[in-house]
Amino acid sequence: MEEEIFISGRNIPHIDPILEVWHFPISLYLFLGGMAAGIIFFASLFTIMRKEKEVPTAVKGGMIVAVIAISIGLLALLYDLTHILYVWQLYMTVRIESPMSWGAWVLLIVTIISVLWVFSYSTEIFPKWDWKFDFLKKFQAYLIENRRIMAMILLPLSVILGIYTGILLSAFNARPLWNNAILGPLFLTSGLSTGAAAIILFSKNHFEKTLFTKIDLALIILELGLIIHMLMGMYAGSAVQLEALDILMGGEFTVMFFVFVVILGLIFPAMLEGVELMGFKVPSIVPALLILMGGLIFRMVMIEAGQITRYLY
Repeated sequence: MEEEIFISGRNIPHIDPILEVWHFPISLYLFLGGMAAGIIFFASLFTIMRKEKEVPTAVKGGMIVAVIAISIGLLALLYDLTHILYVWQLYMTVRIESPMSWGAWVLLIVTIISVLWVFSYSTEIFPKWDWKFDFLKKFQAYLIENRRIMAMILLPLSVILGIYTGILLSAFNARPLWNNAILGPLFLTSGLSTGAAAIILFSKNHFEKTLFTKIDLALIILELGLIIHMLMGMYAGSAVQLEALDILMGGEFTVMFFVFVVILGLIFPAMLEGVELMGFKVPSIVPALLILMGGLIFRMVMIEAGQITRYLY
């Protein structure tokens, strides 16, 4: 028998709760889920407005990216689970007071409808593709006729999917860095921005690129405002919130947050998009990739830094 001597009453292995259990797979899931929510939001919005022909990438290729992103995100989520065989039990009940419960249900519904959406556009995306069975052709025709209905369902669900990722963290009262009401709107805005950046990245339509560059620039400005609001709110908070804020303001995550998220992930691409809208030639791939990088690192910082902060020391 091996004996151990504990000199601290906190963080004892297998006795106290583990303090850091979420790592990169969760950050990846939150990033891909937010980006997919942004793409789905724009595809649904322009379809409801009957302007889908003006934004072909958003409603066609972008939705393929969204489905792939959700699929990879779900795989990352499953990889992180300890008891994968029991995940089905999450869908045996609905708990409105639990962000994880209604987030799981929304994710399931959005995934199913998004796959149907892509199926409805399959012959347009792949003109040489021929469904051999008549019932599939009839089903596709039915989906095409009801595409606006799918868009009306997806539009609010995409907003819920984008905002739930932030609310999921803010619901943890024991984590001062997460326990912030601004995280929901901030994660939603970031998801819309990364979704717009993904559309810009894959679009070959000049009008569509210009339109989403304008949208993304507005979203970046809003996101910067929300970040400032979050930091100022924590500065006006309790001592434990000030101590949690030190991790971002002069702590181990300062460089990642301010250099890779705020400067390279938001301010610099916003400047490039502004210069592009003024008529100067800027490779659109550069700001788009920087925004996507910033969105991923932002979630990595919030996940890792948030788990370090706590009320009990």
